[in-house]
Amino acid sequence: MSGHNKFSKIKNIKAKNDAATGKIFTKIGREIQVAVKEGGPDPNSNAKLKNLIAKARANNMPNDNITRSIKRASGELGSVNYEAITYEGYGPAGSAIIVEALTDNKNRTASDVRHLFDKFGGSLGSTNCVSYLFSRKGIIIIPKGMGISEDDIMMHALEAGADDTVTYDTYYEIVTTPENFDSAKEYFENNKIEVDSAEIELVPASYLTLPEDKLSSFQKLVDALEDNDDVQEVYHNVELPEEDDEE
Repeated sequence: MSGHNKFSKIKNIKAKNDAATGKIFTKIGREIQVAVKEGGPDPNSNAKLKNLIAKARANNMPNDNITRSIKRASGELGSVNYEAITYEGYGPAGSAIIVEALTDNKNRTASDVRHLFDKFGGSLGSTNCVSYLFSRKGIIIIPKGMGISEDDIMMHALEAGADDTVTYDTYYEIVTTPENFDSAKEYFENNKIEVDSAEIELVPASYLTLPEDKLSSFQKLVDALEDNDDVQEVYHNVELPEEDDEE
């Protein structure tokens, strides 16, 4: 199939400056700590940790930072307990937004998230108010230009047990169930096919097109949420205009 990018961003984040890089390292570090506490410090037996280490390296996170996050979760360097919290709400024009956070202070994070929704024309909702519009899927991004045709990618996707393949201008998007995600990612890696990013995400069943004035407020809301240190991911159902890749 062919189409245009419906996702808010490709997950392999390109940092614009040192401050943005620092925030990315902080967020990934928290994810690593939670993964270690859930499944142990060995990436060979902890698939979630293995994927996060790959994500960290894709974002140029130094090995010392990765090791420090693992040791901190193991209690070697002192420990902070982060709790996963999900917030749901409405953005401008009734758009649906889900915010996933890792926090050591629930009251602070809830207050911050509520303030941002209010500031940019949205409202924080109750649990499950918009989550029914989304489903969890594995998303594997494979860049074009590797000498592999679209037909080849589709055949590989079938072999990997993927549910769908979507072709965009500069990359292929492989869609899997959460259950098949790890094996599909491993299939592409074992076949020496470059994976730009691979994560399990919340994907909306359909997308909403906003008028330009509402779209501007919506983008400011999403940017502000993503800039919050406690916020790990922001998912939504708004069709965003494509942006040129930044070098």
